[in-house]
Amino acid sequence: MPLSGAAGSSDAESLPTLFPVPAPAAPAPAQPARRRRPAPPADPSTGAADARGARAAPGAAPGADPGTGDADRDPGRAIDTAGSGPAGDPPRPDDPRRQLAFFGAEATDPSVADLAGLLAGPAEVSVMGGTARLAVVVDAAWRVHVLVAELAARGLRASWEETGDGRHAVRTSYTRLLKPLAAAWLNGPAKRPPDGLHLNGRRLRLWLAAAGSVEPPDVVLRLGAVDDAHVAAVGAALAAAGLPNAVLDPDVPAYRVTGRRDLTRLTELIGDAPPRTPPGAWPSRP
Repeated sequence: MPLSGAAGSSDAESLPTLFPVPAPAAPAPAQPARRRRPAPPADPSTGAADARGARAAPGAAPGADPGTGDADRDPGRAIDTAGSGPAGDPPRPDDPRRQLAFFGAEATDPSVADLAGLLAGPAEVSVMGGTARLAVVVDAAWRVHVLVAELAARGLRASWEETGDGRHAVRTSYTRLLKPLAAAWLNGPAKRPPDGLHLNGRRLRLWLAAAGSVEPPDVVLRLGAVDDAHVAAVGAALAAAGLPNAVLDPDVPAYRVTGRRDLTRLTELIGDAPPRTPPGAWPSRP
């Protein structure tokens, strides 16, 4: 019987050992409640601010810990200055890496627009009436698990089936949610990146989950069957995301991320490996 199923259906309960259902995460142990220390009594000789404790730094957000900066209050706002000059120098305004922390996978909520990362790679989108569907063929069962979970997080129901050559096809249902994405990416029947294609951490994470591989010392992002215009648009988007040294692989349609600096930026953008990812299949900080 072919390997197939739909996310959320009873088929997922009878999948063979090749494709086990992920085990539920163990609940986090309860943390003991902290005992509050009583506030110090007010000193009549000082202002109310002294009675409450140390005065917050100018411009600090309400409730901020005195003496901490923006990066301490909001880790997503931290700016990586590596490679921007001598230690302590601010990053150059024209350096595309200076705001990478804003574009990481944890910086924004999941959205349907993130599927642009799959379309930058080998995924295809098709239209039926006022609806559209996205499909991608992957080479390993763990990728199916990751993609089905990622699609569900964006309100998209997905199904999968074995292709007969050791790979799996993952498809969404036809839905109106994908029609704007299809309108942006289709030029007639052909896939074509929209003008100003932008790749952030969540989009790169999806691309890597579907068609990325670690080939030390590089990371390879496969493209699928695409034309020169697609290759050029995706290469420009990678450079704008802070990966200017990504080069086209001479042997397969893929971009190869090379160099310690670019690999470090890539790991910052995509975040930690998803659950069920095999050891060595997800890039780690070099």
